[in-house]
Amino acid sequence: MLPENISSPKIVVVGSLNVDLVVQVERFARPGETLPAKGFQTFIGGKGFNQGIAAARQGGAVSIVGRVGDDQFGVMLREVAAREGIGAERLIVTAGVSSGVALIAVDDAAENAIMYVAGANGKVTPEDVIAAESLIRSADLVLAQLEIPLQAVMKAAELAKAAGVTMMLVPAPARPLPAELLRNVDVIVANREEVSMVLDEATYEPETDARRLLAKGPHTVVVTLGGRGALAVRAGQPTLSVPAFPVEAVDTTGAGDAFSGGLAVALAAKLPLDQALRRAAACGALACTVMGAEPSLPQRAAVDELLRKHASA
Repeated sequence: MLPENISSPKIVVVGSLNVDLVVQVERFARPGETLPAKGFQTFIGGKGFNQGIAAARQGGAVSIVGRVGDDQFGVMLREVAAREGIGAERLIVTAGVSSGVALIAVDDAAENAIMYVAGANGKVTPEDVIAAESLIRSADLVLAQLEIPLQAVMKAAELAKAAGVTMMLVPAPARPLPAELLRNVDVIVANREEVSMVLDEATYEPETDARRLLAKGPHTVVVTLGGRGALAVRAGQPTLSVPAFPVEAVDTTGAGDAFSGGLAVALAAKLPLDQALRRAAACGALACTVMGAEPSLPQRAAVDELLRKHASA
């Protein structure tokens, strides 16, 4: 559990906000073909927003730095931020640009076809981040991903470093990263494929690759391993491993975001790394028990209960 004297660690998310439009179809349409769809759902998305919601539900005092469009989706995203108690004073409404949208078709074989419009997410600038400098300086932890322009992420890391604020990066969508960014990051959280993609040359052995990434500047590298749990490495220390919690999984969508949001709050609350990892693993496990990303992000009470249930594991 989180320390009683730290109930709301301050988390600033610098990242993306999307609306996902999901259509269920028997099969994908061929070019020029019109097919009837079996169903339609709208979900809140974006790695930044999902992780921010996850952190807020775990007791973090969350604010988000980013952009939405001046459309109905932007209104929806701002309403969800208000509902979740996420500070949106640095969430800029961008005139003449759509909000981030993903158009997703899912067929009967559970395969999907996705068309993604970055929209306002692609307009986030280093100047937007500089305008939020006082917010960043007052934070316990800054959390960023790679669904907004890299220069904005680099500025967030630079400001966090200068202020002595913990900088956590989830490098997704994964790509090789500049050495300057890696030197300014305290914690990297990635799955084994993402770790390999960040490295120029990877072994595809999680612990080995994690330590190679550690040598590039971060203080801590956490690798999520799905049903095998997660591991973390720090310089000069033995590898920490936590197993996955046994749950009846129905959908893994959102599990990574739940893990990252939970870990951000736990680290911001100064929990020891082993306890923070276990709490994050509980968040990820519970997210697998509910369909969809945002609906699956667990509340703090549910995580506390799961941890109590497996206290001796």
